[in-house]
Amino acid sequence: MIVLNAPLSESDVRSLRLGDIVFLNGDIFTARDRAHARIIASDFDDIPIERGSVIFHCGPLVRRVGSSWLIISAGPTTSERMNATAPVVIEKLRIRAIIGKGGMGASVRDAMRRCGCVYLAMTGGAGVLAAIRASVKNVYWTDLGLAEAVWHLHVEDFGPLVVSIDANGASLYDEVLKKARASFSQKRGSSCP
Repeated sequence: MIVLNAPLSESDVRSLRLGDIVFLNGDIFTARDRAHARIIASDFDDIPIERGSVIFHCGPLVRRVGSSWLIISAGPTTSERMNATAPVVIEKLRIRAIIGKGGMGASVRDAMRRCGCVYLAMTGGAGVLAAIRASVKNVYWTDLGLAEAVWHLHVEDFGPLVVSIDANGASLYDEVLKKARASFSQKRGSSCP
């Protein structure tokens, strides 16, 4: 188990290997489809996400309590939806880690390798666990809708997260697919008794 404190350095990220279990402390930012599109279209001064940050593919379920927000659930969104925009976001903001579920495509892995970024997989269905480890510092771009807004969160012992794509572009998803194909080929090639 590895405990990291955000913001992350490039050396922090490049030291991680596939399969490492990570717990995260510090500040992270949510960003989904519409936020990614706005980041790409915006000037640096208009983007609330700091360079070198951690992005969480999440649209948290929140409740207003007085002048504050309470996170009810913060489960990961399927990251594949951001495949088209994530490479530009990673490069523009020098993102150090993306938290999500389901992995990402080859162009994202290439951007991660170039910029020093990793993909940290969170178990789907763990939204309540994530919520008790996160508090809202601020919210931006609420005109996109609360699920698509950028939520600035402070997290403590946030995880477990699994390094599923490392900063060298290696992917656990690719390894699992290769093993599954090899196993399937072996079974098809074996004769029945």
